Amino acid sequence: MTDDFQSRVTAAMANPQNMGELPNADAIGTVGNADCGDMLRVWVKFKEEGGRKVIDRASFQSFGCETAIAAASLAMELIKGKTASEALAMRGEEFAKDLGPLPPTKVHCTSLVEGALREALAPVGKTAAPAPAAQPAAAAPPTLMDAFNKPEEKKAGVKVVFLKPS
Repeated sequence: MTDDFQSRVTAAMANPQNMGELPNADAIGTVGNADCGDMLRVWVKFKEEGGRKVIDRASFQSFGCETAIAAASLAMELIKGKTASEALAMRGEEFAKDLGPLPPTKVHCTSLVEGALREALAPVGKTAAPAPAAQPAAAAPPTLMDAFNKPEEKKAGVKVVFLKPS
């Protein structure tokens, strides 16, 4: 890794944007990479704007390396204001462009982001995981760790998709 790349990742990690769960999300996508052990979940909330359904807010939670977290943070900012189709048309290189060229060993990090967005934003009837039912106002929404620790609650809509190595 170059010093320039590492400094950009460190800067993104110092102030990650949109990290954490998004209560009452309209769409959720979860993916994992069996080779490196990284996992990423994204939450997306839509709004109507100018007669179009666009992404109002997006957030993420990651069990992954610094590059995966930095790329996810950047991606959540980039997809705001886009339709689901526009966000799905984006590729990994776009999500990490502010980090500079990725070392070959880190390209899979942007694939995680792409995969999680595909999982969340895929057209109905495809592979999109349903959004969980709204939680009571007094109860905190379940965390990603809760979902992994309670496999018997598969009905909650958690689906992990393992990506093929690049």
